[in-house]
Amino acid sequence: MSKKKRPTPVPAEPIAGLVDAHTHLASIKEPLSELVARAKAAGVERICTVGDGLDEAERALAAAHEHPSVVAACAIHPTRAHELDGATRTRLAEMARDPRCVAIGETGVDTYWITHDPESTAPLEVQEEAFRFHIQLAVETGKALMIHNREGDEDMLRILADSPRPREVMLHCFSSPLEVAREAIERGYVLSFAGNVTFKRNAYLREAAALAPAGQLLIETDAPYMTPEPFRGARNEPSLIGHTAAVVAQARSTTPAELAAEVGLTYSRVFGV
Repeated sequence: MSKKKRPTPVPAEPIAGLVDAHTHLASIKEPLSELVARAKAAGVERICTVGDGLDEAERALAAAHEHPSVVAACAIHPTRAHELDGATRTRLAEMARDPRCVAIGETGVDTYWITHDPESTAPLEVQEEAFRFHIQLAVETGKALMIHNREGDEDMLRILADSPRPREVMLHCFSSPLEVAREAIERGYVLSFAGNVTFKRNAYLREAAALAPAGQLLIETDAPYMTPEPFRGARNEPSLIGHTAAVVAQARSTTPAELAAEVGLTYSRVFGV
């Protein structure tokens, strides 16, 4: 029996003023101009592209200089924290001071891969030291801190609590339990929701999206990953964020257009653009 063929992803109806607060344009393997053009046709006016290692951070910053609608976030991913040597720290500090770099990220805690691939994943103590370096860099430069957290809720919250406070803290691809959402909201952090908020089994994420006050919620693609329903499993890109926006809007009892206006204001504040 042949496998059921997945439908080809297509954008939702265009929603003016959309933003994509976290994507990996360099990992989508298509010309940047084409990705940006398709996103614009779907109503996506601004994109933050992210580096999870030095090479991708360099490409993210180059994309931000190439396209006025694109800005960059630069950091070393927690699973690769062992790559954060002296030269890399120096270069990240230079990149962080570039006006087209608007956030330090993605950084944080990832214990999932410590369990599943310990040989190639930085251990927790190395991740923590790297996380603290990135927090300090965000504080020194006045840039937002963009956090990756996978099965590291307790350590993430602990490290943030006893570190200097960045201007803005964004929890990208939020997927933690509701009690973590409540704690993060209480602390003033911004929750950013990706395509997994649309998955049928993730009702708790839709509840978290409903809990976040205006000004503490963003949406993102995390492309090429986290493709929203009904295209889950296919390759993601910024033009598909309208599907996520529609689900988050429904969870918040608002319209996609009103949500786009809300998250657009939050994007401007968080990234200082």
